[in-house]
Amino acid sequence: MTLLSFAHPRFSCPLAAAVPSLVTAIALAAGALAQAQNQPVAQPVVQPGTAPAAKADEKNVEKSIAKQLPGTLTPVPARDVRITDEFWAPKQKINAESTLNANIKQCTDTGRIDNFNRASGKLQGKYEGYFFNDSDVYKMIEGAALAMMTSDDPAFRAKVDAKLDELISTIAAAQQPDGYLNAYYTLQEPTKRWSNLKDMHELYCAGHLFEAAVAHHQATGKTTLLDVATRFADLLDKTFGEGKTRNVCGHPEIELALVKLWKETGNERYLGLSKFFIDERGVANGRDLFGEYAQDHKPLREQNAVVGHAVRAMYLYSGATDIVMATSDRSLVAPLQSLWADLVFKNMYVTGGIGSSGGNEGFTIPYDLPNDQAYAETCATIGLVLWNHRMNLMFADARFVDVMERGLYNGVISGVSLKGDSFFYVNPLASRGKHHRQPWFGCACCPPNVLRLVGQLGGMIYATGADAASNNALLVNLYVGSTASVRLNDIPVRITQETKYPWEGDAEFKIDPASPVTFELRLRLPGWSRGESINVNGQPAQYRVQRGYAVIKREWKAGDKVMFQMPLQVERIQANPEVKMNRGRLALQRGPLVYCLEGADNGPNVRSMAVTRASPVEPEFLPDLLGGVTVLKGTAEVRDDSAWIGELYRTADSALAIPFTAIPYYAWDNREPGPMVVWIPEHRGFAERMPDPEITATASFCPGHATPMALYDGEEPENSLGRGQTHFVWWPHNATKEWVQYDFKTPRKISGVEVYWFSDKDHGGGCALPASWKLLWNAGTEWREVSNPSGYSIDMDKYNRTTFTPVRTTGLRIEVQLQEGISGGILEWRLME
Repeated sequence: MTLLSFAHPRFSCPLAAAVPSLVTAIALAAGALAQAQNQPVAQPVVQPGTAPAAKADEKNVEKSIAKQLPGTLTPVPARDVRITDEFWAPKQKINAESTLNANIKQCTDTGRIDNFNRASGKLQGKYEGYFFNDSDVYKMIEGAALAMMTSDDPAFRAKVDAKLDELISTIAAAQQPDGYLNAYYTLQEPTKRWSNLKDMHELYCAGHLFEAAVAHHQATGKTTLLDVATRFADLLDKTFGEGKTRNVCGHPEIELALVKLWKETGNERYLGLSKFFIDERGVANGRDLFGEYAQDHKPLREQNAVVGHAVRAMYLYSGATDIVMATSDRSLVAPLQSLWADLVFKNMYVTGGIGSSGGNEGFTIPYDLPNDQAYAETCATIGLVLWNHRMNLMFADARFVDVMERGLYNGVISGVSLKGDSFFYVNPLASRGKHHRQPWFGCACCPPNVLRLVGQLGGMIYATGADAASNNALLVNLYVGSTASVRLNDIPVRITQETKYPWEGDAEFKIDPASPVTFELRLRLPGWSRGESINVNGQPAQYRVQRGYAVIKREWKAGDKVMFQMPLQVERIQANPEVKMNRGRLALQRGPLVYCLEGADNGPNVRSMAVTRASPVEPEFLPDLLGGVTVLKGTAEVRDDSAWIGELYRTADSALAIPFTAIPYYAWDNREPGPMVVWIPEHRGFAERMPDPEITATASFCPGHATPMALYDGEEPENSLGRGQTHFVWWPHNATKEWVQYDFKTPRKISGVEVYWFSDKDHGGGCALPASWKLLWNAGTEWREVSNPSGYSIDMDKYNRTTFTPVRTTGLRIEVQLQEGISGGILEWRLME
């Protein structure tokens, strides 16, 4: 493993070479290598200016873990927090209005709600849509309940309450006498319950029902949906477990949901069933395992590397973390630590996106983090946020909040438009202008997931707890303008936070206890921050640093004020050299925000621009742009190959320089369509050549995250996997006849072509070599196959050349027959003229 030493006020240890501020934020206090090797890691207290302790021996590690379990922290619930700032408060308002309305409309228009009416017999007809569509309605209800819970508008609450009463009545009517509830099976296959747990999402849908029921009960005090949920949960408890059906769901979710239901009802059977599902996963017990994709390839306690479907992994890890905190099952701690390290050090985008491959909607191999082809499903980053929130609650360690924050400010809110009514399913880190948000999807898991995540944000800002010495503490995890009500040492305390974060780094806190009370105020020191200062009542604060928090212990009185200043600096971020696609490139970051270049500000050739390390970059707040954002401005060099015509070498000189503007990544694609890049070349030699203006590429089918322009972008493949390289795919089409086509503005004489096939099948992806192919040319009124082709080879890891009788034409077409059950694609298509 390549290591570098990176100095930081709170950590001083060798770290895996990666994003400097990110890695600093998540540095394992007892050493990154210990965790990477699946060893539990002690969490020592770090004083300012000192190095972490050396790796503890096994006995001390276990002792350290034991002190932290079960559940170090308790989150201050969203219902006790009101967000008031200029960044998140408007987003929550848009979420509660525009995003909620969009979800209700789409769930109505697409038949998701009427599926329940059909299941109850109120309407006639067949089930509409995907078999898991019930879950979208449940997530929408949860999001609506959270919006109610965090609103002080009586009219809004009454309106949403009435709508939820209507929806819950519809759902309850579809519940079967024994408690079973699944619209698809009730309508389509009533005798086949639990017959295909691998694929059919029955328990996944049940889990989202349980989460919705808990949120509704907390928001309204009503038990109408909670009663439906507990009846169904009781049926599950009778059906699954030791001495009963021993199986799991192909899509984890039920595990974390049962823990929530246990907390809300106090019914220990729900906790026991959740633990059963965690323990049973990856264990054969007379059944066929579902494999890596479904997180059912081996027991969780034996895992140390993230694999398979990214959302399923995050939900499983979240449920397992809940079980650790609820039961003190220490056997899950080491694997969860190892999985976290593998995810963050080797498999996470700088935006917090995870799951690089569209073929399995998940992980492939370490450091495989392509930009244009990044899948980075919005739901996966939401799962990352949920899991890291839980890991912070378990360990009271700020490194988990750093990862959570990275996902929140970048990969999550990029998933919804600024208007709140259109959504990304896939979140690439580069685009040629063809990738756009959509009002809805056939598989619409992401829109309601965004709705509920933004609604529950208030519950992630603060936490309370006590350490081994019984020091009561109030932790500030996120810098979000807000008010919160908590109890510390049984004394009511109100905390008010004022900040313009993330545009400015200052946060002021007013502490108002009902009577003087002693407790620790722990302020998270973000991994990117440098040179922060803390004052209490105008005087420099005395504090120690512990697990990434500045800890201030004192007797607090009404009116006490704390000023926390975090200077925001523009950082140039570099990736681990193993991330091949980002070699020679830098990303721009300021505070928690990752930035990008977009065509709307910089013209159509942003991919041909370079920003050198020496080029000054300055922030500027623009209140009228994209709802009010801080942009980064500087000067970029432009690659211009036309200046080299007739020359092979020349004296080094200055390049064409133009001004650039970078915007926060979350805000891209909210204006006119155009290209976008996050990772910017630091020298024009690494920039893309400007595309041949004489060629237009099209295809029979192109998924939203792909573009035929990748066929002639000049990126030379090392092999057919093309790790990190821009490529074109027909995924998810398979067993079909497809084509890609070049059209020329003026006729060209062509005598051969070279095609480099793309295949990620051997790495968990969904593309392989085609079954066959041929080349056609535009003969004016028809497409004809070229004459005398030298052959149509289909070989891995090389250009497949065919020569033929020369043709003068305005277009060429590659026609392929895809294999049965798997798609295909192309890395590069070169012409021989």
